[in-house]
Amino acid sequence: MRKIYSLFIVTLLLASCGGKKEQSVQDVLASNDLAKLREKKAALDTELQTLTADIKLLNDEISKLDINKKVPLITVLTAKEQEFNHFLELQGNVQTKQNVLIYPEMPGQLVKIYVKEGQFVNKGQALAKIDDGGLANQLAQIETQAALAETTFNRQKRLWEQKIGSEIQFLQAKTNYEAQTSAVNQLKRQLAKSVITAPFSGVIDDVIKEQGTVVAPGMGSEVFRIVNLKDMYIETDVPESYITSVKKGKNVEVEFPVLGEKLTSEIRQAGNFINPANRTFKVEVGVPNKEGKIKPNLTAKLKINDYSNEKAILIPQSIISENANGEQYIYVVENLKDAVGVAKQVVIATGKTQGDVIEVIDGVENGAKIIDEGARSVKNGQEVKILTVSQDAK
Repeated sequence: MRKIYSLFIVTLLLASCGGKKEQSVQDVLASNDLAKLREKKAALDTELQTLTADIKLLNDEISKLDINKKVPLITVLTAKEQEFNHFLELQGNVQTKQNVLIYPEMPGQLVKIYVKEGQFVNKGQALAKIDDGGLANQLAQIETQAALAETTFNRQKRLWEQKIGSEIQFLQAKTNYEAQTSAVNQLKRQLAKSVITAPFSGVIDDVIKEQGTVVAPGMGSEVFRIVNLKDMYIETDVPESYITSVKKGKNVEVEFPVLGEKLTSEIRQAGNFINPANRTFKVEVGVPNKEGKIKPNLTAKLKINDYSNEKAILIPQSIISENANGEQYIYVVENLKDAVGVAKQVVIATGKTQGDVIEVIDGVENGAKIIDEGARSVKNGQEVKILTVSQDAK
């Protein structure tokens, strides 16, 4: 092609030299005549325009006749509407509301421990016995007095109903009986505190005090730790910007890296309080734990579904470019015939990203042929040849 250009230019120059002899540029420059200089420049400009137009005509004809011309080879993907789920990725810790330390409710010596670590216990089951300090004997005495007071009251009641005896005797018997009964009940409640029971069904995770140890209510005197691994949940902090999209009932993909396991759950509770320190709110994700593998404080990775679009068009992020105005654009193929078409630059608007793909919310229609490989080497309006066509961005 360069040879054709050179031949054409030489021909024109020879033709121009064959007529009236014109002054050379050097002669005009040597004249120092402004009018001649301008006249020469105008003549050369006109000649250049003519040459440029003729060269374009030659290029167009060569392009039509040259069967070996070089056309950029590309691959395209077909824009296709598909379901798109965006996930917010966070990290959280496994928690359980039934993970408590059990403290004694009365002072005394641990005279008996009934359970071992790892043992499953039911709610209300006795775990340990504290020396009651003689409360059982006091209860027996008061129960005897209460029984006598009940007998006396019943006799006085029958006599009073028969109009025998005074009302004051009946009232005194009734008052004494009620006082003795109240004392018995109070002592029973006090004596019940000498037996430590399970607040809920679960596993004894730790037996902290040994038999024979003297204990008392208050911090530092915990006797057992009991854990229920059935009602587990993951707690995590979510940035406040997601408060309208991360709600109760949203699907969550949960992964436990240490266990190498994954499961699907949902948000069971979303907090209503924004922490001013880090501008986040808490969410709880329920975790089924039938096999008991999941433990409290285990680290979990969460993928919370915060956005869905059933008719999304997805493209690879790598094919998107940006112009001087900050607009994003891609290339599509138009006028496609026999795998050859024309590249057209299209400005687009994008939405959510997930992995290597991004959602196109404006600028691309369903079924459009989007240039994939070769997208950064083509130009607007350039003829291109398609090698392969894929169905979507995935």
